[in-house]
Amino acid sequence: MSGAEASVRAVRAYIRSRGRTPATLIDRYAAVFGLAMIVAVLGRPLSGLLTGLAGPIDPVRAGAGAALLALAVAGFLAAARAAGPVLLPASDASWLLLSPLNRRHLLGRTARALSVVALVAGVLLGVGLLAVLGAPDQLVWRLLGALVLGVSVTAGGMALAVLGQVSQSWQVWLTGAVAALLVLAVVAVSGQLRTVAAIAASAPLTALAAAASGAAVLSALLVRQAWTSLDRIPTRTLANASTRAGHVASATVSLDPGALTWIAEDNRWRARRLGSRRWPSLPAPFALAWHDWRRLARTPGRLAAVAATTALPAVLAQAGGPPPALGVAVLAGALAVASMGTSGARRDADNPALARLIGVGRRPALAARAVLPALLGGVWAATALTALTLALTTPSTLSALPEAVPAATTATGAAGLSATATATGAATGTVTMAGAGGWWALGLLAGPALAAAALRMARRAPVDHSMPTIDTPGGSIPTGPLFWAATGPDLALLGCLPTAMALLTQPAALAPFIAAQAIMGVVVLAGYVWRTGQVT
Repeated sequence: MSGAEASVRAVRAYIRSRGRTPATLIDRYAAVFGLAMIVAVLGRPLSGLLTGLAGPIDPVRAGAGAALLALAVAGFLAAARAAGPVLLPASDASWLLLSPLNRRHLLGRTARALSVVALVAGVLLGVGLLAVLGAPDQLVWRLLGALVLGVSVTAGGMALAVLGQVSQSWQVWLTGAVAALLVLAVVAVSGQLRTVAAIAASAPLTALAAAASGAAVLSALLVRQAWTSLDRIPTRTLANASTRAGHVASATVSLDPGALTWIAEDNRWRARRLGSRRWPSLPAPFALAWHDWRRLARTPGRLAAVAATTALPAVLAQAGGPPPALGVAVLAGALAVASMGTSGARRDADNPALARLIGVGRRPALAARAVLPALLGGVWAATALTALTLALTTPSTLSALPEAVPAATTATGAAGLSATATATGAATGTVTMAGAGGWWALGLLAGPALAAAALRMARRAPVDHSMPTIDTPGGSIPTGPLFWAATGPDLALLGCLPTAMALLTQPAALAPFIAAQAIMGVVVLAGYVWRTGQVT
């Protein structure tokens, strides 16, 4: 053991001796026993899942699954870059980081934690890769190869994120990797990689071993480079990452996720220099709501990313997602997009005194602030449903579904295609989107209900931890976080009930659902504005 490492351990030992009581043998036994129980509970379902992956898979679903995996890896890299990923606790960052201790050994604990995160993510990625490519033979060896590939990808990606903290040149490489994964997802969705996926699925074990070995070697080189570069990370970068981690930890302990969005928004605008422009001549309520429109227009990159996410429900459908999952994806995505336009309403709820000083009534202000989230949520839902309709009524998708309909039913023309889709979906339980012409109207008319739900989410109070708990056989469940999480989505489910029922039942005629959604959306939004805007 080197002197620098010994000094770091001595300092940490001194801190532990003055801090909490060290773990006893009973504590270690409880931790090991809990881990063994988790393995015992999840072992049988996991083995059944892996056994069900044996055999070939559908080429269309393989392309959509590959796109989802590429998006998952891109999200993993983006999250690692946003988190730091190398950071220290606030106490260590305040004085140990500035001490003469060896920085590489000081950050060793964080590096080990990142290794565990990369290992868990790699195992999940490996299982997903096996689900995409299948295992026509030798399930155990193909599973092992997929796990090695998944862990190599996540470990190498984590190392690349660590290197991104060291220098800007590695940050460019990380950005390029994320962009390449996004391009790969687009190409996989378009169906251009079906031949490649089929070749990879039927590749011999020697080719799989060579690919896994090459990925492992490249990942090991990146990990080694990241470990040797730990002592070159700038102090300011580590301090900023530790500050963000402290905010996340505080919000997690207090179970107040809303604090995270405030922190992210404040950090975004604090470092920017904004230009001044004349405010347009609008009525008072709309002039007050114009702030949300200006704020959204200053983030064109975010708008482009939101527009790209409208294809996610269609990709999930091509991957074999069940109707409930598709309905949740459409409505939850539209609600999240609608929430982007509620910053002003949230600030009004946090500072009601300032809102009263503006001199605009609560009901007119809420009605004016509801226009932007209604437009965002409705347009996003309409576009997502249109993409979902096109993805599930194309001949390539229908040919990939199980052979539940005789070939004689596949008549020519759009009517025959829609009939084939409906019959196939009824036999297999998949979404087929019959009556494709009106689905976009359902999404657009859901905008008012989504706006009411987004405004309700923006105005909700922090988590009330004084609420009682529910005793269940699995343990106590606090009702405070449950009520906090349900505030907003409950109104969205109520207001978008016709759209949800249409997605689940797949009716042949959409006209009754469209009419019901139009009435339901307006009633929910008007009722929310009227009730919330009452003077108390």
